[in-house]
Amino acid sequence: MNLKQLYYFKRLSETEHYTEAASSLFITQPSLSHAIAELEKELGVSLFFRQGRNVRISESGKCFLPYVETALSALENGRERLRNNHLLCRENIRIGFIYTMGEYVIPQIINNYSQHFRHNDVTFSFKQGTSVALLQSLKADKVDMVICSRIGDDPDIEFIPVIEQELVVVTAKDHPLARLHESDVDLAETIHYPYVYFSESSGLRPFIDDIFHQQTLSPDIACYVEEDLAMAGLVSIGYGIAIMPRIAALTHYNLHILTIKNSLPPRYICLATIKTKMLSPAALRLKNFIITHSDVARKHAQSAALGMSSAARKASPSSPAVV
Repeated sequence: MNLKQLYYFKRLSETEHYTEAASSLFITQPSLSHAIAELEKELGVSLFFRQGRNVRISESGKCFLPYVETALSALENGRERLRNNHLLCRENIRIGFIYTMGEYVIPQIINNYSQHFRHNDVTFSFKQGTSVALLQSLKADKVDMVICSRIGDDPDIEFIPVIEQELVVVTAKDHPLARLHESDVDLAETIHYPYVYFSESSGLRPFIDDIFHQQTLSPDIACYVEEDLAMAGLVSIGYGIAIMPRIAALTHYNLHILTIKNSLPPRYICLATIKTKMLSPAALRLKNFIITHSDVARKHAQSAALGMSSAARKASPSSPAVV
């Protein structure tokens, strides 16, 4: 006895017509007749009897039918339960990211990942915040990975550079610096004007502090903010000038953008994960996908490989001379 035989028996009991039942089951009439005959042989009873061109369900068939219906209904309920459990158990990837990544970078990553892995049953959860707050969430296992600034040298966190950001000076369009400088400016020419500055919760704060320290300059700070759009808004009304990343959103504000003449170290956005945490298969696929599709990550990997190779050559003893 198999499941198909039970489905066939139930359908034939409903139609009491072999041709109609076979057609609705998308099988041939001989196949249906053979399946019913095998079922009757196994049960040792006749489930149907012929009446003219049709068949009628027998008393034995009527006795057997409710058990078949109960069994098939139970199987269908089980199948539905498994389907619902599967939906509940879909892999969820939890991603944290700094505010500037939300406009373009994160949507682009998710879209590209979803296009590449079309048949993966994955959902996403998102958390925005400052780099400091996001890294705290990462260590508390509230997110699987974070796209943020590198802060410090936490031994538990792996930072992989994936995006390089250009820093620019921004002013209101009617600011004196905007009238004096069309396209670029030396930082020494900016310190006479008050700055809207990143707060300590921002991952950019220590980076910009280092820039001013390297240039032996001390900015006049009017106020502190923790994210870029608040900074752009305050600068646009002339509350101060600022150093911030060149992001697409700046075009929506009343801002004049100046490239920085001074030689600056590269500013990287990193993909951060906990070194000892085993990511889910879906999260690991996303991590590898981001790294693989990042020019910055590939260049850093190549540089690291060259550095290790060079160090190994220096550490190895010299080859003996051939005489």
